[in-house]
Amino acid sequence: MAITGVLRPGHAQIRVLDLEEGVKFYRDVLGLVDMGRDSQGRHYFKAWDERDHHSVLIRQADKTGIDLFGFKVDSEATLEKFEKDLQAYGVTTKRIPAGEMMNTGERVQFTLNNGHAIELYADKKDVGNGLGYHNPKPWGPDAERGIAPTRLDHALLAGGDLDQALDIFVNVLGFYLVEEVVAPDGMKIAVWLSCSNKTHDIAFLRHAEDGKLHHVSFWLETWEKVLRAADIMSMNDVPVDIGPTRHGITRGATIYAWDRSGNRFETFSGGYPAYPDHAVITWPVEHLPEGLDYAQRKLHETFLTVFS
Repeated sequence: MAITGVLRPGHAQIRVLDLEEGVKFYRDVLGLVDMGRDSQGRHYFKAWDERDHHSVLIRQADKTGIDLFGFKVDSEATLEKFEKDLQAYGVTTKRIPAGEMMNTGERVQFTLNNGHAIELYADKKDVGNGLGYHNPKPWGPDAERGIAPTRLDHALLAGGDLDQALDIFVNVLGFYLVEEVVAPDGMKIAVWLSCSNKTHDIAFLRHAEDGKLHHVSFWLETWEKVLRAADIMSMNDVPVDIGPTRHGITRGATIYAWDRSGNRFETFSGGYPAYPDHAVITWPVEHLPEGLDYAQRKLHETFLTVFS
């Protein structure tokens, strides 16, 4: 069972400017497994070690960014409870029918004041990781193609009303605050939230424009895999934003880069085990440079100015 009823991040739907170019990038360079296309033109992918049908959808649009970020919950009963709790909080929810998203059950969707659509669901088809459930091998061919992350890890979403997002995720959905960046007056500038024992399953950044994507992050098992990802990015002319380096915040090893449309993504490893009873780690904003890039203690200008 989950700590809170929310199991994990389940999927991100990302807008790209050229769908076929996007398919090649997410399949061949990032190394996700191609799971096909639906009648709406959305293309589906999963990381090689994920068992549910998909975790990333891309669709062609005139504008980059993210349409929605979804979380899987542990049961239909939990889904119904969260739906009622969100409505009691004052959030408008809508039910999206089963099958609207390929191999996915009913979803409950709501929009935060910061402009981001968040959704919850309990059912998605288990397609396995290609290794089987009896006497499996430790990895298969998909683990060697491209960067080949093992899972969708988290997203950092930006918008104006960070406080409402924090309140809903903590007091309605049962997440807990792991780390924060605060201004001298105590205002929270960024928060990292977990529903598990990861350092974060979602993060929010206070930003002048609503509905902005900072990055979607993919998990790699080791620092050496992060360095391999850097090589693959260079060999494929992928523009790198930051890294390879280590964060002070979360202690994760990281590279930030951009897909072919200009959506930032992260390849991430490391961190530390987090638990709900741990004290919140606070970073005064003047220490954000080492929070972001501990090696150089540098606040990269693009990190706070480039969004999609």
